[in-house]
Amino acid sequence: MTESPRPWGRYKVLETEERFQLKKLVVEPGLRLSLQSHEYRAEHWFVISGTALAEIDGVQNILGPGDSVDVKAGSKHRISCTSLEPLVFIEVQTGSSFDEDDIVRYEDDFGRG
Repeated sequence: MTESPRPWGRYKVLETEERFQLKKLVVEPGLRLSLQSHEYRAEHWFVISGTALAEIDGVQNILGPGDSVDVKAGSKHRISCTSLEPLVFIEVQTGSSFDEDDIVRYEDDFGRG
């Protein structure tokens, strides 16, 4: 499957089934995804390399290789790369929709609404 570039890095969908989707995300040093929520899906993040700052409903956690965290549907969340090397993590999405339209953005460093 093809990589999809984003202002913060890139992602690649590895597999999609009816109730789950598996992605590999790469976040460049010093960059972060938007503060967002999803109505129709939950996410599980598993860090492969680099260091992350994960913010979920206002609670911040530092994650390194082998660490993981769950994001419930409806939770405001974002992840940032805090290391000098890119952050690489696997995202397992579960729910009824994995459409990119199921993103509500609250804050975005790149001006996306």
